[in-house]
Amino acid sequence: MTSTAPETQRGQDAGDPLGEQPTSWQRRLRRFGHVPRPETSLRDRLDPPWTRPGRQVWSVLAIPPHVADRLVRWSAWGGPLLVTLVAGLLRFWRLDQPNAVIFDETYYAKDAWALVNQGYEGSWPKDVDKLILKDPSSVPIPTDPGYVVHPPVGKWIIGFGEQLFGFTPFGWRFMVAVLGTISVLLLCRIGRRLFRSTFLGCLAGLLLAVDGLHFVMSRTALLDLIVMFFVLAAFGCLVVDRDRSRRRLADALPVDEEGVLRPDARIAETLRLGWRPWRLGAGVMLGLAFATKWNGLYVLAAFGLMTVLWDVGARRTAGAARPYMAVLRRDLTPAFLSTVPVAIVTYIVSWTGWIVTDKGYYRNWAATEGKGSSWSWLPDWLRSLWHYETQVYDFHVGLTSGHTYESNPWSWLVLGRPVSYFYEEQAGCKESSTGKCAAEVLAIGTPLLWWLACFALAYVVWRWLFRRDWRAGAIACGVAAGWVPWFFYQERTIFLFYAVVFVPFLCLAVTMLLGAIVGPAAGTGARADLGLISKDPTGERRRTLGAIAAGVLVLLIIWNFIYFWPLYTGTSIPEDLWRDRMWLDTWV
Repeated sequence: MTSTAPETQRGQDAGDPLGEQPTSWQRRLRRFGHVPRPETSLRDRLDPPWTRPGRQVWSVLAIPPHVADRLVRWSAWGGPLLVTLVAGLLRFWRLDQPNAVIFDETYYAKDAWALVNQGYEGSWPKDVDKLILKDPSSVPIPTDPGYVVHPPVGKWIIGFGEQLFGFTPFGWRFMVAVLGTISVLLLCRIGRRLFRSTFLGCLAGLLLAVDGLHFVMSRTALLDLIVMFFVLAAFGCLVVDRDRSRRRLADALPVDEEGVLRPDARIAETLRLGWRPWRLGAGVMLGLAFATKWNGLYVLAAFGLMTVLWDVGARRTAGAARPYMAVLRRDLTPAFLSTVPVAIVTYIVSWTGWIVTDKGYYRNWAATEGKGSSWSWLPDWLRSLWHYETQVYDFHVGLTSGHTYESNPWSWLVLGRPVSYFYEEQAGCKESSTGKCAAEVLAIGTPLLWWLACFALAYVVWRWLFRRDWRAGAIACGVAAGWVPWFFYQERTIFLFYAVVFVPFLCLAVTMLLGAIVGPAAGTGARADLGLISKDPTGERRRTLGAIAAGVLVLLIIWNFIYFWPLYTGTSIPEDLWRDRMWLDTWV
């Protein structure tokens, strides 16, 4: 566990409202156990310090302080890499199983193979999947263009794995597994930066590593996990950009004779924050997400608003009297230019194969059906692409045909209706009372993790609204950006596995809740990771009990993942055991 930096003296920073005397109602609440929020220096509010591990564990293990300090430094990368190694071993173990084309792999695996070999998707004959599994070299790539309804980036990525390992289940799943594994590393590092704690960052990554939906999607050649990867990478870029811009702002503020940082309205309102490459990187990542599936566009809008609000908060903290006006003058235009146009350009570039081959679906529309249009002054490829996009949009909004595994987004968090990607029944199973065994790949999150996440989201929203915790707001934004847009399309056919886009943020929310359950060390100061600071002598006992409770919850989540392992990997088990895992009737 971690402890925080020494407590800052009361009223250290001029103009800091935390240095004021408590109001009368706060004094009255103290008799009921109310604990005032800790005082925090201006520099720590702009550039929060990292938490330092306590010495108790090292003392028990008889590790010298200099060795302990070195281990702590190594743990910043060593811990995340260890968690990532575990996640990678899980995801790549028997990745080629089941040896079948499961669920929508029938579209993306074949489209990817055509894309990397000829630059555009082909129109594949029906019932070709069995022949591909038997002898992929005997299956010619169709030269007739195929009508596809998703942009090409995700298929280019899947196709790269096929180029490396062949037109086989392992080949078309390889790159998705790579991105799924790297996303665990990203979340460890993002969580570490978000909470200023290596332990909590690794905990967030561990939760993602043992989430069933993320695990299944990492082993299946679908597009949604690729969208999730780029969304998470964009979020990480914005968090780094936030830290660097606030540090730059803090460095520009004046320091008085006593070495205390002081707010300055003029600097806070006029300082230009300069070149921000991490926000530009976020624009590229969001463009790649949008160029994989269109739901990335909603994330672009949400994250764009979030980063602007972060700038408002930074300038207000630095002393700006009119922070919104300051951001409007100094930050809004650069923020827009480094995200929206960059994302759009990235999206258009992703269609290069379709543009240069001149053989893709609708590629020559502008020169044939669209000839004579009032927009004929634009390049033919651009008009053809725009027409293609409008046809795809009409398809998506009109997709209302029923499906066995469709679900309403209201039911996603409680795992109301998971999707069965693969199911095979075997007769003559002696271990089963029914004489049958079942092998299934079920796209479902680890139930205990998701059900705990429901409470964690409530806590996050509370903490954002009533404690004004920016971390809680960022996590809530990530969940909302991936989830809320689907409520506007409830009439169309949608599935639970779309939720994988916001699974990392659910893990961050659960981590935040577990951190609050553990609580800070008694008597520690200014910027505890989570929760209130207590100077009660019994604080260590409360922290011990909190650590036990949080540890039990994590162990239960890991056990739950192991329990559902056969349903995540398509492992054949007796039908009795399969039915034992159908906890809800809607899972069958």
